[in-house]
Amino acid sequence: MANEMVAHAQSVGESSFTIETGSRHSITLSGAPEDQGARPMEMLLVALAGCAGVGIRSILRKMRQDVTDYKINVSGERAEQDPKIFTRIVVEHIFTGTNLRPENIQRAIDLDTTNYCGVNVMLSKSARIEHRFQIIEAATS
Repeated sequence: MANEMVAHAQSVGESSFTIETGSRHSITLSGAPEDQGARPMEMLLVALAGCAGVGIRSILRKMRQDVTDYKINVSGERAEQDPKIFTRIVVEHIFTGTNLRPENIQRAIDLDTTNYCGVNVMLSKSARIEHRFQIIEAATS
């Protein structure tokens, strides 16, 4: 398979795993009561932030938007019953830059989250995902 990705997990402790990705990065995931790493469900939010951020930043660069800083905050609400999937996720994008155009920001978010960010598309099958943004004008010297 040309698009195959792999991960290898090794247990460490009662409910923790060290995982090596196919790109040779290492992550430790942990379940309760151990606290040796991030929770697996948290990593879904991490993946969403990373996927959306990389794509949106690239689109804004092509739109010649002068983004000098970009922060993303993601929060998720989970179902009360097992398997406790995410039912609602809010992604807040905070852009700092010069003369950023709100319509370009919204267009970049819409393009990325519906066409390019596979994590957003997959999670949206079970969760309502809301993307919000704010723009902070960069200080000029």
